[in-house]
Amino acid sequence: MPSRPPRRARPKPPNPISNAILLWLETLPQPVIDVVGLGSLDELKRDLVAAAPKRWVVYHPMVLLPAGSFAGESWKRVLALLDEGQRLGLWEGVLREIGRREGGVRPAEKGGWEEGLSRLAVNEGIPATARGATDGGVGGGGGGGGGGGGGGGAVVVEADAEGREERVGEGEEEEENVIRAPTKLRILHGDFGPEPTRQSRLDPTAEDFERSFWVVTKQNGIWQTWAPRYTMFSRGNVKEKARLLGFHERDRKLRKDAFAVDLYAGIGYFAFSYAKLGLRVLCWEINPWSVEALRRGAWMNGWGVTVMRKLDLDSCYAGEHVYGGENDSARIVVFPEDNTQAGMRMEELQSGIPADVVHVNCGLLPSSTPTWRSALHMLSEPEGWLHLHENVGLADIERRRSEVQDTFNGWLADDQEGRQVVVEHVEQVKTYAPGVWHCVFDVHVTWPDTASSGPDVKEEEIKMEDMET
Repeated sequence: MPSRPPRRARPKPPNPISNAILLWLETLPQPVIDVVGLGSLDELKRDLVAAAPKRWVVYHPMVLLPAGSFAGESWKRVLALLDEGQRLGLWEGVLREIGRREGGVRPAEKGGWEEGLSRLAVNEGIPATARGATDGGVGGGGGGGGGGGGGGGAVVVEADAEGREERVGEGEEEEENVIRAPTKLRILHGDFGPEPTRQSRLDPTAEDFERSFWVVTKQNGIWQTWAPRYTMFSRGNVKEKARLLGFHERDRKLRKDAFAVDLYAGIGYFAFSYAKLGLRVLCWEINPWSVEALRRGAWMNGWGVTVMRKLDLDSCYAGEHVYGGENDSARIVVFPEDNTQAGMRMEELQSGIPADVVHVNCGLLPSSTPTWRSALHMLSEPEGWLHLHENVGLADIERRRSEVQDTFNGWLADDQEGRQVVVEHVEQVKTYAPGVWHCVFDVHVTWPDTASSGPDVKEEEIKMEDMET
């Protein structure tokens, strides 16, 4: 029997960004190519394609390119020679070619949104400091946002919500970027909404929210949304989100009517995983744009959500909003305040109708250590887990695990409740920098001889098909 000829490998499809560049170059007039000074059109094609990005990520309807895209010397030289219409042709071509690869159109669900890909930007990272990033009165709390925004460093004249002009970027000192404002987003094409001001960052109005540009994505079957000028998104956290969704799959029982606490809620990164498990979630977050994103995202997923008004924070018992109020069935309750207040709020809550807290998430990088001791006292018997996020050198992970264990042992050395604690797992989520990992330390806290007398328990059936993106 004659052997069958080997099957030819399918040719690799052309990179859509490279393809867009090649098509665009064919539209440029010869004088432009001559002025660039690279010789022939073929040479120009090779040089520009080699210096162009090859990767992208879609957060509908935005395409986000990696840091440094279209910023090399060859691209700077070419783009400086072009008029606005010629540059527009390039950016629209990139969006069009990526749209063809991605399938382009997001289905209209929960009210719908724009179809197609219409915005293009470069993610230049979240700076540790920024001008106008705090109001001077915010301590170390919430934050939690991630990826992309504003117009880093330039002087911008913008009218605030009351019509007053303010200049952003001039005469302001660099401050710690506590709210994780993405001030270095480089916008290439499309309407991203008004330029951020200090006023709109720190005390936005309903009009600010409506005028801003919002994007959406779906991970593990969960919708998330955010305004890229104001808040970040960390795609690499998808692994940790999925791990939380499967946390109670096997031998860990999920107690009925239990709670999770997220001390750095952001736009709902991990809070939404707890909510999908059926837990009620108490969130702390200081970035008002992250709070609004969390509220919108909860609605998109069909979960009731209550955002505490600042006026109510000091004038009423927290339990009125957790167990009552206008939305007593809210899956998620958000406290828009510094998480240094969380311990006091939880003590107040437990003095009334106790919340059975199974998980406390401490998700700030590079370290969430200021919240650990307070988080320990939020858990309820018979057992619970702390999830402590920290950046750790690969060679130092086991040493750091021992240090975390020793820290909690010290805090519980004379514990009258007899609680026991063990760092039962260290999850390496993603690389943060060369040789440095974003780690999550799972700290399991148990009470002695209480398993039989604790709250009613049930095995939650977590269906993995529900976790698919």
